[in-house]
This record gives sequence, structure tokens and C-alpha cells, in this order.
Amino acid sequence: MIASSELILNPDGSVYHLNLKPEHIAQDIIFVGDQNRVEKITQFFDSIEFSTQKREFKTQTGTYKGKRMTVMSSGIGPDNIDIVMNELDALVNIDLNTREIKPNLTSLNIVRIGTSGSLQADIPCDSFVMSQYGLGLDNMLRSYLIDDISEKNLEDAFIQQTNWDMKKGRPYVIKGSETLEKRIESDKIFKGFTGTAGGFYGPQGRVLRLNIQDPQLNSKMDKFEYNGMKMTNLEMETGAIYGLGKLLGHQCLSLNAIIANRATGTFSDDPYKAVDALIAYTLDKLAE
Repeated sequence: MIASSELILNPDGSVYHLNLKPEHIAQDIIFVGDQNRVEKITQFFDSIEFSTQKREFKTQTGTYKGKRMTVMSSGIGPDNIDIVMNELDALVNIDLNTREIKPNLTSLNIVRIGTSGSLQADIPCDSFVMSQYGLGLDNMLRSYLIDDISEKNLEDAFIQQTNWDMKKGRPYVIKGSETLEKRIESDKIFKGFTGTAGGFYGPQGRVLRLNIQDPQLNSKMDKFEYNGMKMTNLEMETGAIYGLGKLLGHQCLSLNAIIANRATGTFSDDPYKAVDALIAYTLDKLAE
């Protein structure tokens, strides 16, 4: 039995941070970072059966073209992903009454719709990137036992090519869901190797008033290559989602609308239009 100090429930029996009960979520779940983006997606639903919000975690469940789906805001960063993934898994794989792990486990389909900056000049603003791999620079996942799921050869190549300072911890690489990739892919989408940083400024090479440990890290990541594969974009959630999803047995895939190109120094003329186009595309693919 899992102790109440480890699996914290609200007085109504819902999981602590997400404020959800098992019946509130569908098997197909869309993650967004921004809580205000939840209704940008659910406005296209046929109907909404449930809605709740606690802190930055907003959830709505309904149907789109007859398909039941849940849309949830995760907030920003790997630390929030740790909360969201563990509590979602508890909803489907732990009996919240007995606090025991269920004998038959459920696998969720989780698709992240995010925004990101491209690291490659040939991936323009307003395009879509599907993350085949997530590279975690954040260390959150190293709190778990990940040796059996990580891509060690890719990790070693990244460490060597970027002269990575191991005082910051060992980067991890996790592959996304091939099942969801086949379900959602098209020739309109760039497939990528996505970096996940633990912060927005220094961890992504931005300098305001503080000097950073490696001012050349971004250019090193731009040039990184492994078996013909390059890093396409940098954001703050994908690696953590892929790692926890694989450990817990869920299918996870990350899609990003590219709103900036850091290689060319350009920014989308209409980032909202790019995000809306990715939303419409993803909803239709999930509903098929």
C-alpha cells in the first residue's frame, strides 16, 4: 500500500496537484504548457464534459468528432512534468481507494503541442517539428532508474561533440513513441532531435546580466550530428515527458510549432496562426 505521504489526495479523493479523479480523463491526452491554450484546443470540441483548474494545471475533457480526449496544461519545465506524469499515471494505474497498484496497467496516449525555436536554418518559422528523440539537459529524470531506456550512444556523442561539463550532470536521450509517430506523421512535418533545457535563460544560452558556463553551447548544439541526425529545436518539456512516459508504459510524442529560428535570427510574423494550424492538424489525426 502506498503511504498517504507519497500519494497525496485532496479531501474529495482527487490527486493533489491536478485535482482530477480517474473518470475525468480520456485515454488520449494533449499537453500544452500554457493554461490559456487549453481552451484554444477545446473550442473545437463537439462538447465538454468536465473542466477544472488548480494552480497552472488546467484540464478539460470532451469529444472531438466523436473521439473522447483530454486537454491539460502542464506549466513550464521538467519539474512540472514530473508532477503531471506521475499523477496522471496514478489516476489510471493505482487504485486510489486501496492505494495499491492495479494488476492490469493502462497505457495512455500523450501528445504535447508546444512552441519552440528552431536551431537549424532550414527549419523555418511556422513549420512543425515532431520529436523522434528527446535530449534532457535538466537532470530531473536522473532521479529515476533510466539506464534501460536511455540511448547511451547518442548521449556519449553529444557529450563528446559539445565538450559537455559533467558538473552539470549527464544528459539523457529518450526515444519517442513510434506508435504515435506513425499515427500523426506526414510529409509536412520535420522530424527532429529535440533538446530539453531546465530553464529559459542561462540553460538555453541566453545572456542578460549573468555570465553562463558555456557561451558556445548553442553553436555546438547547432553543429551536433549523429548518424545524419541533427538537433532541430530546444524547449523545456519533451525529454522529461518521453522519459517518464517510457518508464511508466505510456505512449508519448511531442509536436512543436516553430515560432523562432535562432540560426537566422527570425521570429514568426503570426505565431498564434502557426499554433492554431498545429492544433487543427493534431486533433484531426487523433480523431481518425
